[in-house]
Amino acid sequence: MSKEKSPVTSAIRLLRGAGVAFTEHHYKYEEKGGTAVSARELGVDEHAVIKTLIMEDERKNPLIVLMHGDLQVSTKELARMIGTRSVTPCSPETANRHSGYLVGGTSPFGTRKAMPVYMEESILELPRIYINGGKRGFLVGVDPQDVVKLLKPVLVQVGIGA
Repeated sequence: MSKEKSPVTSAIRLLRGAGVAFTEHHYKYEEKGGTAVSARELGVDEHAVIKTLIMEDERKNPLIVLMHGDLQVSTKELARMIGTRSVTPCSPETANRHSGYLVGGTSPFGTRKAMPVYMEESILELPRIYINGGKRGFLVGVDPQDVVKLLKPVLVQVGIGA
């Protein structure tokens, strides 16, 4: 783990402002490396690295999905659970516009636009999770209960094996 100066992103400002205890974790970002790279670099289980995915329904309404790094989202099941016809991942440009973050550095905290958040229920079973802090190569370690307090996500069961 490098001794880089931590970025002060919208996510960090929100976490600090809310008094949430978190740890900072830097790693060497690899384009298209995803959670496998961050888990390897930080020496943690990929299941504890949480992806922040920006998706949209058929009316182009954006939403955030928080999912274990080693699982995929069943968009069909998610659409069924939230009562919409379809859910699809946003293009990187659209995701950047909605979140205010670059894809690969998307945090669910301090997004540009307020969006509904859906979180895989089993994330709550973990004692600590690692989630993007708002910059590529930068994760924060937090208690999943703090994520619930801050984001008030709808809990879902839409994870499928990768």
